[in-house]
Parts: sequence; C-alpha cells; structure tokens
Amino acid sequence: MKKAILSMALAITTLGCSGQNTIHSEFGNGNIKVAIEQGNEWLHDFPIFWFIKKKNAPQIAIWTEDLEGNFLSTIYVSEKLAKQSWTAAGGNRRKESLPCWSYSQGKQYADGLYLPTKNEPLPDAVTGATPKGSFATNLQMSGDIKQFVVKCEFNHSTDFNEYYPKGAKEGDTNYSGGKMGSGQPAIVYQVVVDLTNEQREFKGELIGHSSPDGSDGNIYPNTSKLTTALEIVKGITVYVNQ
Repeated sequence: MKKAILSMALAITTLGCSGQNTIHSEFGNGNIKVAIEQGNEWLHDFPIFWFIKKKNAPQIAIWTEDLEGNFLSTIYVSEKLAKQSWTAAGGNRRKESLPCWSYSQGKQYADGLYLPTKNEPLPDAVTGATPKGSFATNLQMSGDIKQFVVKCEFNHSTDFNEYYPKGAKEGDTNYSGGKMGSGQPAIVYQVVVDLTNEQREFKGELIGHSSPDGSDGNIYPNTSKLTTALEIVKGITVYVNQ
C-alpha cells in the first residue's frame, strides 16, 4: 500500500493573539502542511478534584487516506491515547475518544481494541502532548500520490451536554464512556487534496461525528445534538508547497 513519508520534529513558538498568548506548534518539514485553527472551545475544563479544574486541549488524530477510504498513514495522535497515559480514567482505555482513527488504522491489539497500549504505544515520531492552541503539522507525500484525503478527529473528555449526559448508561444510544468519558462524541473533518492542478490551498469540512461509545469506526453525519464540540476547531487548511 502506498504510504506517506513523515518526518516530525517539535518546535513551539509563542504568539500574541487578541491580548493573550496562544501556542503555535510546527511539526517537521515536508511538501504538505496541515494547519489547525483553534476554536472557542479548544480548551475545556477538566475536573481534577471537587471544584478544581484544569484547562485541557482536545485529543487529536490526523491521518491520510486514499480517495477510496483506504488508510495510508498516521500523521499525529495525541499522547494520551497514543501511550495510554490518561488522567483519572480508572482503567478505561477510552475507546470512545478517537474511534474513527482507531478503526481506520486497522491494528487490533491483544485486548481486542483498536487502540495502542502502554506496552505497545505509537512511536514518538507521530505523537506528543496536544498543543494548547492553533498548530500545523508538515508531511512529505511520496511523488506518486497525487490525490488523497486528510482526516482530522477531535475530542474532549467530560464534554457533556443535554443529549450526551454524564448519567447515560452503557448500552444507551447516547452513552459515551461514563462520567470520565467523552460526553459529546469526537468530531471528524476531512480535506480532499488534489495535486494534479494548480491549487495550493484546500479547506477542510466537518463531515460528522464518531461513534459515541467507540464501538465502531463509522462517521455519523448528523451533528444536530452537538453543542460545544462544534466549537473546538475554527478551521482546517492544507497547504501544498511543491
């Protein structure tokens, strides 16, 4: 199978924006840049103890597929999922966190889940702490791949709303991992890139949400029950530098 060749090295630059600091991260070099612009809900209050909360960035997966939906390669996955380093998960492997990527990458682990384990984490080249704001990742696509799709999946823990409440029970259609689970399911964007023409900039579109409980890798196009999850990302753009 054709693969995208990826080289990633993390460098962080602090930029001023609207009177506050935002973190912009740049990953490596390559002929394709995937730029993620943070939305108003990029940082989410995560409960630590009683009334104490911390601002968490979302869990993220970015990967490529061919036009037929066949997986090509992982570009980036947040460290908590990639290395199973969840906070206060109580043993929950968080299959509901980024299920679209998990099933797309196709590797099933010893416990039957399509998730990395502590003993078999993703390599450091494709993971790291989630940036606290807008960021970009570069990748080098092999010359014979002229058309492909970049998919991006985003999810907050404990992002509950009226339709996806904390009290939903396992087996309910709106169950999303329990009190330390996702709440609202992950959202999925895609960018269709065509290198056969003169276009050098491609905009992403929201195509739906992932399985609420992580039981499959499907994309569900109806996002009418989502609220704050729709504000995690403001925009996604793929730039071509040939």
